[in-house]
Amino acid sequence: MRFPVAKEGHPFILACIICTAAVWVAGLRWLEAFFIPLTVFVIAFFRDPERRIPVDGGSIVSPADGKVIKVERERGGKFLRGEALKISIFMNVFNVHVNRVPFSGRVVEVVYNPGKFFNASLDKASLENEQNAVILETESGVRLAFNQIAGLIARRIVCYAKVGMELEKGERFGMIRFGSRVDVYLPAGCKAGVKVGDKVRAGSTILGYWNAR
Repeated sequence: MRFPVAKEGHPFILACIICTAAVWVAGLRWLEAFFIPLTVFVIAFFRDPERRIPVDGGSIVSPADGKVIKVERERGGKFLRGEALKISIFMNVFNVHVNRVPFSGRVVEVVYNPGKFFNASLDKASLENEQNAVILETESGVRLAFNQIAGLIARRIVCYAKVGMELEKGERFGMIRFGSRVDVYLPAGCKAGVKVGDKVRAGSTILGYWNAR
């Protein structure tokens, strides 16, 4: 059975356990009150539960857990040519932070940009923060993009996707540590399946559909 914690969290969890054990052996009860809750929080942050992935071919799933903060059509999309449907998802520190692939396809480009660390819920975060975008081409030749954006506290974007890789819908492709955002860019013909304020779950919530319905 797979251990439901992301591998990126193992060093942090181990460090917390060692510190907790050390203060317990030393009899420093006042420090235990700090390290025990910290250990629980770190384990919870790096949790990586299994998800039921929608099997229909027309749906695009959310790449992240969190709250939808933007659904808009954008002229001259940042990663796609022409008009694009942009959906932004904000992840707070209590959300699952493992990211999943919105739709099956081949990675044609990975674009990393170092940057600043504004609050990820702000509009300028998608322009100026550290970010890593994956552009995916489906079997039918259509492209979509999903962009991991570091937030105010986040300082590490993890992305397993490499150019040429074939990824499956719902597959894990990375994570962002400690509060962040993911922007999804879909072709203009797609229809949003969510609205601002909706809570979504990576890999299982349908974010949109390929063709307007």
